[in-house]
Amino acid sequence: MDSTTPGISALPRGLGVFTTLPDIFFIPELVFGGLVWILVASTKVLLANPQGWVMFVSVFCFVFTFLWFLLFMIGVNQSSPVWSSLDVAYHGIAALFYLSASVAQSSATIALQDNSSTFKSYQEDIAAVVFSYIATLLYVIHVLFSAFRWKAS
Repeated sequence: MDSTTPGISALPRGLGVFTTLPDIFFIPELVFGGLVWILVASTKVLLANPQGWVMFVSVFCFVFTFLWFLLFMIGVNQSSPVWSSLDVAYHGIAALFYLSASVAQSSATIALQDNSSTFKSYQEDIAAVVFSYIATLLYVIHVLFSAFRWKAS
C-alpha cells in the first residue's frame, strides 16, 4: 500500500517552499548566483578569458532558478507527477554548469593574477570564485535532496 495520500504531491507549493528541505536552497542559490553575476560583471575581461561562460551560467541559473521558484510558489508543480523528475534534471544541469563555471573562473583568476591592473579587481575575481563554488555546492545539495524526494515519490 502506498504511504502517500492520493492526489497530494510530494512537491511543496506556496509558503511550503520555505519549509521543505531541498526547496529552502532556492533563496541561497539566488543570492550567491546573483553575487557571482555582479562580481563577474564588474571585473575587467580580457579577450582570451573564459568569464563569458561564467557570466552566461550565472545569468541563466539566476533567471531559471527564479522562474522555477515562482512556479513552485504558485503551485504549478502540483499539476503533474513529472515535476519531481524535472526538478532533479534542472538542478543537476545547474550544478554541472556551475561546476564548470567555477573552474573557468578559478582559471581566469589565476591567469589574471599578474595582469591585474588593480588589487581591487583581483579581489573581486577571488570573491567571484568563492561565491561560484558556494553556488555549486548549493545546487549539488539541492539536486541530491531533490533526487531523494523523486525516488521516494
